Amino acid sequence: MKLVGYARVSTVEQNLDMQIAALKAAGCSEIFTDHGLSGADFQRPGLLKALRQIKRGDMLVVWRLDRLGRSLVDLIQTVNGLSKRGCDFRSLTESIDTSSSGGRLVFHMMAAMAEFERAIISERTKAGMEAARARGSRIGRRPSLTDFQTEAAKRAVEIDMEPVVDVAARYEVHPKTLARVLRSVRID
Repeated sequence: MKLVGYARVSTVEQNLDMQIAALKAAGCSEIFTDHGLSGADFQRPGLLKALRQIKRGDMLVVWRLDRLGRSLVDLIQTVNGLSKRGCDFRSLTESIDTSSSGGRLVFHMMAAMAEFERAIISERTKAGMEAARARGSRIGRRPSLTDFQTEAAKRAVEIDMEPVVDVAARYEVHPKTLARVLRSVRID
């Protein structure tokens, strides 16, 4: 099993030395780094190189979980991706090692908590939207055209036979937007 290390610091002023020393002490034969890149940004060249380097049977090692990603969801996706490829994951500070049954249990519990958190957020969002609708609030984007503009545009296209492109330009909307709005409206 080859141990591949990954280290990251968020700002240019920070130093990678402590993480690199810990990864070397853990036995990492290769260490990839990102310097001055946020964990929220998943386009991290060092991490992408590390993930490409890891083969079946290898292990990705980080000093601390937050070095791999800022969000638990991203962290879980990364580790699950490694698992699907037959690779393991280890975090030195939290003592999580997915090559052991206890490490897998801890990680699966974290994944379950993340799923639970996503479900709660979704439920709260839906409840908030329902409450807003009950108060009479409009949910979503504002309409591109007012009711008066929609009716005038419908008459211009259907009665006066003006091209949709010209009417759309007049109301400063895309012709496809105008066509969609006109399909949903009936004039009396």
